[in-house]
Order: sequence, then structure tokens, then C-alpha cells
Amino acid sequence: MLRSIGLPELLIILAVAVLLFGGKKIPEVAKGLGEGIRNFKNSLKGDEAAPSNEKKQA
Repeated sequence: MLRSIGLPELLIILAVAVLLFGGKKIPEVAKGLGEGIRNFKNSLKGDEAAPSNEKKQA
């Protein structure tokens, strides 16, 4: 009997995240989470020679 996450639950999760991490820290946490998910997907695909997305300074 699993339900999908609705708007009220999403708002509660967001409020708890703001209380735990603070408003300025959330973008950093989201960026790290996104990079972790991207690395996980790449490792599942087996892409050893994946191009790096690092910005190069000229």
C-alpha cells in the first residue's frame, strides 16, 4: 500500500531540508546529489572514458 509523494509531503520534506541545512547550503547539497546520481548512472552503463564536464579556465 505505497502511495506516491504528493504536494503536501514534498513541502514538508523541503521545509525540513531548509531547517537542517539552511537556505544557502541547499544548492551545494543539490549539486552534490546530482553529481552522485550522474556518477552512479555512468558506472551502471560502464562508461569508463566518459568526457569530463569540468569547466576549463582560459
